[in-house]
Amino acid sequence: MKWNSIVVKLGASILVIVLTILLPLGFIINEIFSGFYYSKMKDQIYDLSNRYANSITSLEDKNILRMFELLADMIDQEIVIVDEQGIVVANSGIRSLSKGERIDANDISLLRRNSVIEKEYYDEILDKRFLSVGRPIFAQNRFIGGIFVLASIDEIHQSIHLIRNLIVWAGIGAILLALGFTFIVSRKLANPLLEMERATRKMAEGDLNTKVLVETKDEIGSLAKAINDLAVELYRYRSNQREFFANISHELRTPLTYLEGYARALKNQQYQTEDEKEMYIQIIEQEANRMSKLVNDLFELAKMEEGKLPLHLEEIDLIEVIENAVLKTKVKAKEKGLQLYFHKIYQLPSIYADGLRMEQIVINLIENAIRYTEKGFIKIELSYDQDKVKILIEDTGIGIPKEDLPFLFERFYRVEKSRSREFGGTGLGLAIVKQLVKLQNGTIHVSSEVGRGTSFELTFPIYKGDAQ
Repeated sequence: MKWNSIVVKLGASILVIVLTILLPLGFIINEIFSGFYYSKMKDQIYDLSNRYANSITSLEDKNILRMFELLADMIDQEIVIVDEQGIVVANSGIRSLSKGERIDANDISLLRRNSVIEKEYYDEILDKRFLSVGRPIFAQNRFIGGIFVLASIDEIHQSIHLIRNLIVWAGIGAILLALGFTFIVSRKLANPLLEMERATRKMAEGDLNTKVLVETKDEIGSLAKAINDLAVELYRYRSNQREFFANISHELRTPLTYLEGYARALKNQQYQTEDEKEMYIQIIEQEANRMSKLVNDLFELAKMEEGKLPLHLEEIDLIEVIENAVLKTKVKAKEKGLQLYFHKIYQLPSIYADGLRMEQIVINLIENAIRYTEKGFIKIELSYDQDKVKILIEDTGIGIPKEDLPFLFERFYRVEKSRSREFGGTGLGLAIVKQLVKLQNGTIHVSSEVGRGTSFELTFPIYKGDAQ
């Protein structure tokens, strides 16, 4: 039998389950029995130790000490009395603590501080365990010693030991039964699982048309159906991936268009002032950096989803970020005859975010709106309340079907292949937007109506200084 076979794995799993049940059960039974007896015994000796300690006014009277030793025989418990130095002056039967011996210094120190000592004590000579409760003895507000009342707990331990043995034997029987059951069941599971293994290996080799025969409606049948569903999803993923690589040039074409356009404007000296020239140069530099970032985004999307993408967080002004985004997209909007509105508000609170990533978010959403809007406008509005800042990007485009909205931010997802070919797009932009918003503690919500347009609402918490 192979150690990595299903018989071994299933047997080990059932063994773990059996042990997981038996061990806590044994622990609970042990706690119930020991807790009951311990609680009852502890309450009794707590009460006795308190009464005895209050009844002693002096340790000089030998008759009183002798009376307590005799009293211990009557109540079937042991009593040890120590003086203020911790020396045993009375002992009813604890042979490990003879008269004249000194108890532990920590115990006498606790008694001096008027503390109650509760612990288990083992008498090596008698070979017995005791539950011990010690209390200080005060006379005229002066510490004169302490009294310990001890009750044997060997019977409790014997009962618990017996219960533990029964549980162990029951556990061994359950394990043997589980192993036998495992051997029988694993035989019935092996054949369909081996068929599934062969099918998945074919899928791994690229044959995604492989199907597993679903013969039952139990868990095995459900697994077979899941493997068939996986094949469908893998086929869909591979198709989307191929389309993604075919259209990825779109994400790189946008910054290249800016570079080409503003470089041509500089070459042909299509500027009025030196300030305008400097602005063109600045845009070229920014777009070169943005193109580099877009290339890196393809490799960093997985990091975004895991929250491991490094961000340069700082206090930023959203108005400035959106103005830069509008400046870089207004040419494309003008080419399609679209109006691009940005409604500013004054005294807008700052947010704590990465300025370049925020600009990337806004540009992606504006360009997405331009791509799917044939006439009308794209409007950007800002608002805020006590806790958050809101960005609304609204267009009058073709809209998105309601059934596609839940999947809009998935990687490589495109609403319609035909529409994607007509309008462009890679299926990656909104996935990047979603992850960038999430990493900056924001939220994004989309609403749309076919034929009337789409709106994206982003919210970010207001920056509150050191509290952020």
